[in-house]
Amino acid sequence: MADRAQGIPIAREGLRFLLAMAVPAAVAGAAGWGKTALVFGVLGCGVGWFFRNPSRSIPRGDGLILASGDGRVVAVEEEFEPRFLKDRSLRISVFLNLFDVHINRMPCAGTVADVAWRPGRFHNAARPDATTHNEQNALMIETPARRKVLCVQIAGLLARRIVCWVRPGDAAVPGERFGLIQFGSRVDTYVPVESRVRVKVGERVRAGESILAELA
Repeated sequence: MADRAQGIPIAREGLRFLLAMAVPAAVAGAAGWGKTALVFGVLGCGVGWFFRNPSRSIPRGDGLILASGDGRVVAVEEEFEPRFLKDRSLRISVFLNLFDVHINRMPCAGTVADVAWRPGRFHNAARPDATTHNEQNALMIETPARRKVLCVQIAGLLARRIVCWVRPGDAAVPGERFGLIQFGSRVDTYVPVESRVRVKVGERVRAGESILAELA
């Protein structure tokens, strides 16, 4: 899978929103409407900040599971995952607020075995029931050691669109960008129960840099 967002400071999906703010700001500025130009200019800066696409230093090592989103760890729980894994696993949930980077990154090396979108509600993504009730998109990744890692993008209260750039059969490269969620959301990562968890609830993590767990 080629990292389609590499080297681009703002995600492509944000360019139309940025243009929608920049054009009125320019027109208002040319017409001498200073306050109107300022309002659209500030909104444009906010849009650019939300869709920012920073580079990251990716840790290397066998069996590392990296954070797929920037944000705060809101849950580390063992539970039965009935849809894809059909087995007990550890779920590590990261909540992305409106000010976090919303680009999502691959948690581990392997192959994308399946991608499945499911419609749902738009509850606050920090709520526990967001895992089962909210709109979401799931990526099943099979590692070179044939372990299964599930990464689920979950829409939130303000999020109305989940973007995923990968398809089944694509290579999963640790830390590479695979999509984003607009605006405010959550990412759940499911790993085998015997994995060693490296984070705790309340800790802040960075996509592609922070290590969530290590496969046993």
